[in-house]
Amino acid sequence: MSITSEQQDALIRQAQQARARAYAPYSGYAVGAAALAASGRIYPGANVENAAYPSGICAERAAVFNAIGAGERQIVAVAVATENGGTPCGSCRQVLSEFGPEADVIMVDAEGRIAAQMTVAELLPRAFGASHLPKKT
Repeated sequence: MSITSEQQDALIRQAQQARARAYAPYSGYAVGAAALAASGRIYPGANVENAAYPSGICAERAAVFNAIGAGERQIVAVAVATENGGTPCGSCRQVLSEFGPEADVIMVDAEGRIAAQMTVAELLPRAFGASHLPKKT
């Protein structure tokens, strides 16, 4: 699904703002994300680390879980802001696939420059999903 340039700019801006609020004292790798739901609302998230690994949460999952907790069920785009334009981890790719397999993922660096842009399906080909589970009886 394509988004407007205004939506893309808003996603990037909110991901950068979320990155500024990240809590990453152990890795030093602050990440911010912003998820655009089908409703048009944007939900931010930041990575939050914890001394008791792996009790933290990635920014992408925080953003998606914020959206789902607000009643959304479909993500159409996500912006991810890192120092160097890094991609979402495997766990985040799986969560994104659950709620937006065709969603656009925009990865930006610390200056907001787009490092890469692709769909969740391109990031996680042949993703595991509900169709792989046994049918309920």
